[in-house]
Amino acid sequence: MKLAVVLACFVVFCLAEKPLPCTSPPLLTGGLTVVSEFGIFGKYLYDAVGQRVRLFDIGSFQNQTFTADVLLHYTEAAMYEIDDAKRTCKKSPLKADFQPLKIPQDAFLVSRTVLGSSSVPEQGLLVNNWYGKLPDKSGNFVSIVTKLGCFPVRSSYQTKEFGWVPPEFCAGAVMDVEAEPRNYLSFYAKEN
Repeated sequence: MKLAVVLACFVVFCLAEKPLPCTSPPLLTGGLTVVSEFGIFGKYLYDAVGQRVRLFDIGSFQNQTFTADVLLHYTEAAMYEIDDAKRTCKKSPLKADFQPLKIPQDAFLVSRTVLGSSSVPEQGLLVNNWYGKLPDKSGNFVSIVTKLGCFPVRSSYQTKEFGWVPPEFCAGAVMDVEAEPRNYLSFYAKEN
């Protein structure tokens, strides 16, 4: 009888510890990096209530540098390209549905991880790693979000057209192999 009670308690505690899919806060500000056939580095403002996303980006494509300031207003089905230098705003139709930053209910929890140190109190960030299908079922996603608050840390999407975006590796990278091993800490050794 005691064994049954202990096993029942163990099962209850294990089920209670399983993280549930979540939705990010309605207002977020953050940075983004996309590295693929092009590179984009930028900042975003996310408003789930108003269904708006504003992107401030700088990037390069085919050795050409570009900047962008874009407001995606999903409730108006409009995209606004803003040029602060010229003080202009160009409105274009937006033919996309708003995708809230959330982990869908059918997503699979891959693991729970601590980024940083788990041996020193408050020196690590507890995150949940999720895998699932994109809402329109056109591909897969891998997302890492914080355990508390569901703040996005990293996301990758896989589609038939582009593969993994951003890619998980550099397919064209070639390692520079030196004939002699190099001591990268020799600078510090000379000072001491």
